[in-house]
Amino acid sequence: MEDSIQVPSTRCCHVVVVPYPGRGHINPMMNLCKLFVSNNSNIHVTFVLTEEWVGLLSSDPKPDKVRFASIPNVIPSEKGRGNDFLGFLESVMTKMEAPFQELLHRLQPQPTLIIYDTYLFWVVRVANRRNTPVASFWPMSASFFAVFKHYHLLEQNGHYPVNVSEDGEKRVDYIPGNSSIRLADFPLNDASWRSQKTLQLSLNAIQWVKKTQYLLFTSIYNLESQAIDALKQELSIPIYTIGPLIPHSSNSHIDAHIDYFQWLDKQPSASVLYISLGSFLSVSNAQIDEIAAGLRDTGVGFLWIAREDSSRLKEICGDKGLVLPWCDQLRVLKHHAIGGFWSHCGWNSTKEGVFYGVPFLTFPIFFDQPLNSKLVVEDWKVGWRVKTEAKEDTWIRRDEIANLVKKFMNLGGDEVKDVRCRAKEIQKIFQHAIASGGSAESDLNAFVRHIIQSAN
Repeated sequence: MEDSIQVPSTRCCHVVVVPYPGRGHINPMMNLCKLFVSNNSNIHVTFVLTEEWVGLLSSDPKPDKVRFASIPNVIPSEKGRGNDFLGFLESVMTKMEAPFQELLHRLQPQPTLIIYDTYLFWVVRVANRRNTPVASFWPMSASFFAVFKHYHLLEQNGHYPVNVSEDGEKRVDYIPGNSSIRLADFPLNDASWRSQKTLQLSLNAIQWVKKTQYLLFTSIYNLESQAIDALKQELSIPIYTIGPLIPHSSNSHIDAHIDYFQWLDKQPSASVLYISLGSFLSVSNAQIDEIAAGLRDTGVGFLWIAREDSSRLKEICGDKGLVLPWCDQLRVLKHHAIGGFWSHCGWNSTKEGVFYGVPFLTFPIFFDQPLNSKLVVEDWKVGWRVKTEAKEDTWIRRDEIANLVKKFMNLGGDEVKDVRCRAKEIQKIFQHAIASGGSAESDLNAFVRHIIQSAN
């Protein structure tokens, strides 16, 4: 057995943090840890990662009071988590518990609190056996949590499973904390075995939250007040809305081959469409080609992040923009040249776009993304849908894309003015929430006070 893993013990509040092993889950949890230790000298954090992620993140800067501890990978890293979403999810839920429990035995001092990604429900089982307080960290929207918590209402009302092509436009208004939702925007709503299995695993993880001591949302109260208020009425545990957990600065490198910021600096204000469809799930090649051809026909400047086939797409798109495999998204979104964000609507990207006041073209792919798109378009009114009709297996054709993008990037259009004005209003709500005395800062400080008092 390895030697014990120690952190300073004098009046120490030792927080163990366990993210789901994926970039979109790890980043906000690490940002939370940085906030913890930046203002609280008594807090030390052990951040538990799989060996793969320790290797990927070992060179990233982090505070001295945050240290990594590793457990074995749940699948061979060469297989890749994106090749089998359900298989990876099942492995995370079944293969991490034993090595995590063994790791806890070696930690000195023992943790005073464990913060875990809600999907790692087995952490609650381990923590409860040890009488260690545990906080559930939900990495998606509070509205989406409310949908999962009340998913049984869909079946009770005869709305599950859904034939999206026939019934996708039908709306339901019985999910507490949510305005009416199209059936097409519910996650995992079809009758396929894979969707039903993924849904079963997700709902099981939600059920374990009631056995925790705290629930943390990475959101802003004023943007999701309906959902948060409804959940506070239903759950007996404290709920903290701790803000977007977006870093205020970025240390990421600039691509060595193309300094895209020099290119952005030369573009007129709000003239460039930024396109990113995420790093995990993919769109069909045929649809990607239609997007590329549509962009070419608009004459609009663009920066497109395409992790595969970037050179091929560049040939289709023409010379009005850049197609790159990577960029520093935070720095790009706050650049004056960016006038719109074509996004897959992952929760982190959604928060980042809203935080910087950029209007959206929403192009959701899977899971929570359709509901995030609904929040952006219908509730916050800071974007438009690319795919307006709820139909399965239909392409958006290049002429539709070209017309939409030209209209969206025309700064003089009345509809666009409304969306852009609203985007700036929502940005101010975000900025106020994280400012001194704002709701996010107040909730975070209250949570920190509570855990420090409990540790002493």
